[in-house]
Amino acid sequence: MPVNFARIRDFLFEVPRQAQIAYCLLRDERVPAAPKAALLTALGVIVSPLDFPAWVPVLGELDMLALGVLAVKVFVEACPDELVREHRGALEKGDSLFDRDFRAALSAAREGAGGFVARWRGRRRPRVVSEREESA
Repeated sequence: MPVNFARIRDFLFEVPRQAQIAYCLLRDERVPAAPKAALLTALGVIVSPLDFPAWVPVLGELDMLALGVLAVKVFVEACPDELVREHRGALEKGDSLFDRDFRAALSAAREGAGGFVARWRGRRRPRVVSEREESA
């Protein structure tokens, strides 16, 4: 059975898109609670310390990956079609909830890193003693 690399490539590019749409739909208050609960439960199983066939090499990791992809796919399909279309359009324009939150997180990380670097540089510079401190 030959490997279809085009299908694998399409699948790998579709996973992040589906995750972004799922994120936007999860944050949308118009989406019913039941699909949100199902997705969060599946993600909880994935990150839980209890792992079913973890002792099986490779398969122990693939089951969690497959569960995550399946959970996101089912969640997106369970959401109202008009909301999915709305969020897909916003993602294509770069103005989705995901894009705004990602930019805000990136900005906060840059500010935090900049503050850390400034503090680190401040500690590395020799302290200048003022005349008042010398006379005391």
